[in-house]
Amino acid sequence: MKNILVPVGSSKSAVSNLQYAIDLAKEVDANVYVISVFKQVSKVGGLTKLNEIMKEDSKNRIAEVMAAVDTKGVTVVAHPIKGDVLDGVKRFNKHVPVDLMVISPRSNSIREEVFLGKTSGKLVKSTSVPVLVVPEDVVFEKPKTVMMAFKNGQFKKNKTLEPLAYLTKKFNLEVNLLHVETPESTLEMLGVSKKLMKIKKTYIKTENASTFLGVVEHFQQMNPDFICVVRRQRGFFSKLWEKNIILKKEFYTSKPLFVLGVQDY
Repeated sequence: MKNILVPVGSSKSAVSNLQYAIDLAKEVDANVYVISVFKQVSKVGGLTKLNEIMKEDSKNRIAEVMAAVDTKGVTVVAHPIKGDVLDGVKRFNKHVPVDLMVISPRSNSIREEVFLGKTSGKLVKSTSVPVLVVPEDVVFEKPKTVMMAFKNGQFKKNKTLEPLAYLTKKFNLEVNLLHVETPESTLEMLGVSKKLMKIKKTYIKTENASTFLGVVEHFQQMNPDFICVVRRQRGFFSKLWEKNIILKKEFYTSKPLFVLGVQDY
């Protein structure tokens, strides 16, 4: 894990989110890249000046956040990027391979009832990069335990599990597996990848209507330092395939949520 990307939005948690990423980067010897995305308007009609102002505002926002964190000797590189945030992240990833993206649940939203805002939801839903969603004002501590919840135990793409395997080795993590059997489960899905079983500490199989409900039922029992799920088209965040915003009444966690890369059935 060499490159950690932190998109900076307008939310008040931008500073704590970047500090979390820096503290994590120090532990894993990674670089941190900070981006602030600004939308560029058409230059038709003499709006070139407006684009310059928006770019300058983006630079100032990054500078403001950077001034409020302790880099602790970690290499932190900042870039304003024009365009849509999702396209900006994808373009950046082509030039600098991103191993992990650290985001706030609400990068721009100020609605208190929202857990996962529209911008953060789009990033979780639509990128192939592993994402760590860090709740507001959470301070980094070396993790000791992780709950990994999944419905399909088969991982045909070996790279999907690499970030979890890396953190497990780096922090000597106790990986507690929660295999959720749902009405949609097939016989194949009930099997578990040897690579995943190799790093597990405990394994629990449960029957629930969804992976999400399985996490809700077993979260208190496992009491993990963070939750790990897999980005699948009809998986833990199935609601994201209908909308990008997740309300706190639908899902909320005070612990970081680690979303592994794309893995479809």
